[in-house]
Parts: sequence; structure tokens; C-alpha cells
Amino acid sequence: MNAHIRPEAAPVLLREDAGNVATLTLNRPQARNPLSEAMLAALAESFTAIAADRTVRAVVLAAAGPVFSAGHDLKEMSARRADPDRGRAYFADILGRCSRVMQQITALPQPVIAAVEGTATAAGCQLVASCDLAVAGEGARFSTPGVHIGLFCSTPMVALSRNLSAKHAMEMLLLGEMVPAQEAARMGLVNRVAPAGEALAQARALAAVIASKSAATVKTGKRTFYEQREMGLKAAYDHASAVMVENMLARDAEEGIGAFIEKRAPAWRHE
Repeated sequence: MNAHIRPEAAPVLLREDAGNVATLTLNRPQARNPLSEAMLAALAESFTAIAADRTVRAVVLAAAGPVFSAGHDLKEMSARRADPDRGRAYFADILGRCSRVMQQITALPQPVIAAVEGTATAAGCQLVASCDLAVAGEGARFSTPGVHIGLFCSTPMVALSRNLSAKHAMEMLLLGEMVPAQEAARMGLVNRVAPAGEALAQARALAAVIASKSAATVKTGKRTFYEQREMGLKAAYDHASAVMVENMLARDAEEGIGAFIEKRAPAWRHE
């Protein structure tokens, strides 16, 4: 007879590797997959491990249950109001941890694809916006509802404002309303909308295509994309040109161009 396993005893984050793709699954469905202390620690640890894992060439970020992520664990945070400083030091710490995880995604050598079913709200929406690509099931919805409870979604705003137009980002932040999947795609928050229940499969299919490319080329491209985006136009062109010169001298570029000219499949060395 199997012993009963309490939900809280299960890992908060699951990892499954298949075909050079790592799938991370938020695994606290009974609590709406909050970005709690435990979840942030697990994500940070997993991203650190994946960054050093040469066998992983793309990452899919999914969630168990009907909610992708409800964002910060407000009960966990509110409990610290009893601290002598009313929680100031704790709030600064947990928000700093969350921000570092979001920056880890951007800095990760491998592209990260969110597979979203259900709702992604507040910092959960920030998590989707921080990923390089996102696929949403047609029933998925997104919001930054902090304005309803007197807590403006300022940190989610950082990721939103770098993905959406200014007016679309401000609309989500000021109204706090749920945005359906198709509207989220129109706004640029997600890349494509899949039939309900198929977001994970489609995200994995995208990841498999990415994983078939030169890992060195993808790493260079992702890093340069985020670097040049923060620069002025001339500086961005200068930087991208310098990167492309080095890229042309890389073994995989030499192999890829040669394979194209010779009309054959390239044999990547990932360097």
C-alpha cells in the first residue's frame, strides 16, 4: 500500500529533460503556483544548473494545475508585517530575489519558452513576459491586478514595458483587467495561441526547433539581442556589427555557410 504523500511534500519545481530540451514545471497547483520563497529559490537553482548544462539547448517553463502563477505569495509576505520594521527588510529581500530570477532568464544562454494555460497574474505575468517566447492556450488570461489592492505592479512593469508598447503596458497596469490569450498575442505578450491544453506541446515543438540549431549561435544571438536593446541606435549597430564579425569567424558559422553553399545539412560543433 502506497503511503499518502501530502501536496506540500512534493517538490515545488519539477524538471524533465528530453531531446536537449529541459522542461521546468511550477508544482504548487493547490496554492496557484505562487512565486514564494521556496519557488524562487528552486527557480534560481534550476536556472543556475541549466546555464552550465551544455546538453540543454532550450527551456520550457510550464505549470501544473489550472493557474500558471498567481504571482507573489501575499500571505507569506503579509505575515512579515509583524516584524519590527513592518516587513520592510523582508519585502526588499523577496522582491530582490524575484527580480534576480527574472534577470537570470534573460541572462540564460538558452532561450526560455513559457507554456501558459489558465491565468498568469502579477509577478506570474511578469514571469511570462520575462521569457524569450511564450505560447498560451486559448483559455489563458493575463493581468497585473495590483492596482485593485493598492499595490501597483511596479516590478512586473519592468518586464511588461520591455515587451509591449507603452500604451498597452500602461493599460494592463492601470486597469488591472484580465487580458484574454488572443488579445495578449495582439499586444505582443505571447507569440502564439494554441488550442486549450496544447500550449506545452507547442512550446516543446518550438524548443525542439531551437535545439536543432547551433547552441553557440543561439547563445550569441540571445545575448546580443538584449544587449543592443538597451543601447542607442548607433551604439546598437556598432555592437551588433562587432558581434557579427566574431560570429563569422566561429566554427559553426563556417560550417553552416559551407553547408548552405554545398546544399547539405550542417554538422554543428556548438562552438
